[in-house]
This record gives sequence, structure tokens and C-alpha cells, in this order.
Amino acid sequence: MLYRNFGKPFFFAMDAEKAHHLVIGSLNKAGRIPGGVSLLRSMYRVRETADLATDLFGLHFPSPIGLAAGLDKNGEAVPGFSSIGFGFMEVGTVTPEPQPGNEQPRLFRLPQDEALVNRMGFNNQGAAAMATVLSGIKERPIPVGINIGKNKITANEDAPLDYRKCIEMLYSHADFFVVNISSPNTPDLRSLQHGSELSDLLAAVMDQMKKESQKSGVKKPVLVKIAPDVTEVELKYMVDTISKSGVSGIIATNTTISREGLTHENAKETGGLSGKPLRDRSTEIISQVYRQTNGKLPIIGSGGIFTAKDAYDKIKAGASLVEIYTALIYEGPEINQRLHEGLRELLRKDGYRHISEAVGADHR
Repeated sequence: MLYRNFGKPFFFAMDAEKAHHLVIGSLNKAGRIPGGVSLLRSMYRVRETADLATDLFGLHFPSPIGLAAGLDKNGEAVPGFSSIGFGFMEVGTVTPEPQPGNEQPRLFRLPQDEALVNRMGFNNQGAAAMATVLSGIKERPIPVGINIGKNKITANEDAPLDYRKCIEMLYSHADFFVVNISSPNTPDLRSLQHGSELSDLLAAVMDQMKKESQKSGVKKPVLVKIAPDVTEVELKYMVDTISKSGVSGIIATNTTISREGLTHENAKETGGLSGKPLRDRSTEIISQVYRQTNGKLPIIGSGGIFTAKDAYDKIKAGASLVEIYTALIYEGPEINQRLHEGLRELLRKDGYRHISEAVGADHR
């Protein structure tokens, strides 16, 4: 109620990107001032419960609900986000070199549709800056994944080198990596999802991950984030290639370029759409990936989760973990407590003792 009555009207009265930066800046400060993190935890903490805590990829997730990439692009607010009930989070997308992203305005709200359109364009301070920020974090209570991409000026044939650089520069700072080849806001990036470009890129990524694990003595997981705007044939090829590459899992899905069923005038803006309109399509993609892989390749479900049922639908479709982004903007940090309690109730209702028992239930 605090966010709905006070926070949301305040933030929604200002430009969307300014509000975004204000939130990140505030959480950054809360993470640095004495008592700031404790205050956030006292208000928004989600206590770990045995039925929802999950071990996956060699990592422990105190809750299956994570924060998707895109909000904390530079890793500036990890302590703050870690204190408001998330079980894990992604930072980024980060590129090897800093880049300003696309021209403003580039972030738009669609309140009637409970959605966002963004064409940010991987605006970030670069991998070296992120390494500096993350190296200064003393306590890390939840797994932190680094979402990596290529610079806008990098040609697709040279993209593997950009992903290699990100892994090399950030390996010691990530609990896991996410290869972003599915944002619609970097020209030709989605082409990396298809043909030999995908297999070549993933071969380079896995080679670099192997090199870094040999140097450090620590093996870390890497996942691939895919787009919802693919045909059934394209998806089948992508999943087959990803499965053969040896990566640890798939995140389904990124934002969509579809505008079907939208009513708000900002639907005309170009960019990736997130929020409720993406919910059903992302769940459908999860289901197809799960079927094709026989449930052997773990999936993180992302797209349009606003309620516990939304999250549960993705879990039953085949997701082991889920992520939110747009719902946090519209519902505020209280959403994590609601999702956690709602998921527990849905599990009890179906007779499951642990969330892992519900993963892929729609296919049994």
C-alpha cells in the first residue's frame, strides 16, 4: 500500500527514465549508508522457506523469484535489490566498452496495458566499470548474474570477441552469466540467434568460460536469453543449438516487438515491450523449450509476471526459476512478498511439498 499510495504516483508523475535513475540512485545510497540495508530488509524482506528455496546450477536461490536484467545496468544497486525479497538478480546488460545507448526519450509507460516499451540500446558504463563496482560489494546474500552483450559498433562477425571480453573482465564478479542475443534494440543482435552465427558465438562463449574456470579453479554457469518473436521452426533450431553447446540453461524470454492487443498511445513507440501483454507468449515459449529438451535444460521464465498464478503458470510450463521487471515498476517492492506467499499457497493446493515438484507439471 505504501508504494501504491505514495511511491507510484510520485514516480509516474515524472519522465520514465528519470524515475528509473532515481530508483537506482536511491537504492545505491541505501546500500551505502549505515542502517539502509537493514531498513529495506525490515520493510520488504522475504524469509527463506524450505518449499521455495532452490538449488540449481550449483547455486542456492533462497527464493525462485529474481530480478531480470535491465533495471540495474551497471551493478550499482546490488545491496539494495538484494534486500527487498529477491532470490537472485541480474545486472546489465553490460558491454566491453561504455556506450550511451540510443537517443532519449527511450523508455515509455503504457499504464492501461501494464506494460513498458524501451529502446535503451545497452546504455552502460562498460565492463571495467562494472568490475570495479561489484568488487566493492562485501556481502552478497543472493546469486548475482551478469548479463552480457556486444557493443553497437561491433559487427556481428566480431561479436564473439565482445562476449569473450565481458567474460574475461567479469568472471570473478559473477555467480552466473547470461548471454543476451535477443534484445531488439541493438541493430542485428537478434541475427545472432540463428544459423551458424549462434553456434559460433556459443562455441566462443563456452571456450572462454572454460579458460576462465581453469585459471580460477571455479566453474560457473552460463545461460542464453532468447526472444519471443520467433517461429516454431526457428525456436526448434535455436534450442537444439543451445542444448548442444553445453550451456547451463535458457532464459525465456526477452522483450517483444509485437504490439498485439495494446490500447495505450505509446504502443506506437519502437522498442521492446515488456509487461502483461508478454505473459502468455513467454509461457508458451517456456513450454515449447521444456518439451523439446525433455525438461533436461533448466529454464528461467521471464515475461509478464504480475501475480503468483502468472509465476506458477511458468513453473508448471517448465521454468525452475522466474524473473520480474515491469511488475516491480507497477506494483513496487511489496510484490515479492505477495508472489512468495501466493506461490506457497498454490503449491499447497496442488499437494506439492517443494517447487521442484511443480516444474513441468503441465507436461505430465
